[in-house]
Amino acid sequence: MDNRAGEMLVFVRVVEAGSFSEAARLLLMTPSTVSRLVQRIEQRLGVRLLERSTRKLVMTDEGRLYYERSSQLLAELEEIEGSLTRDARTARGTIRVNASVAFGTFGIEPLLMEFWNTHPNIVVNLSLSDEIIDLYLDRTDIAFRVGALTDSSLTARRIGLARRRMVASPAYLKEHGTPTAIEDLDDHNCLGFNFRRSKPVWPLSQGGRIVDRLVHGNLLANNGETVRRLAVAGAGIARLADFHVHADLAAGNLVEILADTGQDTEEVHAIFLGGQNVPQRVRLFLDFMVPRLQTFMSGLS
Repeated sequence: MDNRAGEMLVFVRVVEAGSFSEAARLLLMTPSTVSRLVQRIEQRLGVRLLERSTRKLVMTDEGRLYYERSSQLLAELEEIEGSLTRDARTARGTIRVNASVAFGTFGIEPLLMEFWNTHPNIVVNLSLSDEIIDLYLDRTDIAFRVGALTDSSLTARRIGLARRRMVASPAYLKEHGTPTAIEDLDDHNCLGFNFRRSKPVWPLSQGGRIVDRLVHGNLLANNGETVRRLAVAGAGIARLADFHVHADLAAGNLVEILADTGQDTEEVHAIFLGGQNVPQRVRLFLDFMVPRLQTFMSGLS
């Protein structure tokens, strides 16, 4: 492995200490190792850097030039790493975050003020979309995904388990009746999505097995929040994640129907590139958000 910076450091310590043995003591190496590293530099450069005698070491002209340039480079390297460390401590920079409209609205947004109280210099560039994005192509640091993960190159931290619920407003059910069996959905307006990956079917439990029930309605939307608002307004029946409709169910704005048939669940993860080698600002955001979102998800059941 090429470790020229490490070899430069050894040479600089030898010159400043005045001997191989003293440099070895400072570097916690053996004198023979230090001598061998200096010889490696000389062999690579094809010049002699030090004149050795029994009493002292004397730099050649080439050695003096190498010492001066090496000292400058090592000082610059230290300054670069020092500036990054200072930035890490003060936690500055921008984090690009993507989430579905519902998860971002009900999960992430309520936590941002608390996050900024601790890290006021971090800019959160938050994009909410129910379309699946490519983290690399869209230059995104973190995405919160509901559903199966397919890209093995990404690192994931599990948030929890979301359950899909069928809901409608009390006004809609009063006017159109409350379904008591899966077959009754054929006579109701079922609000859907227009994603490329979506299908006009709802996975439902029937006779102890999951069946894909074909549904129809007069709305196809590109995000769950539009579907939720129209369900609250009385437009029809929606099938949405529990974190999305939890507050409306508690307030009585929506009512769950056919609860025994909705066994559809999906994992929720925070995914990101880089594994353990993510920038400090990204790690701070994950370490703050993930446990709080886990608490948010666990409180829904």
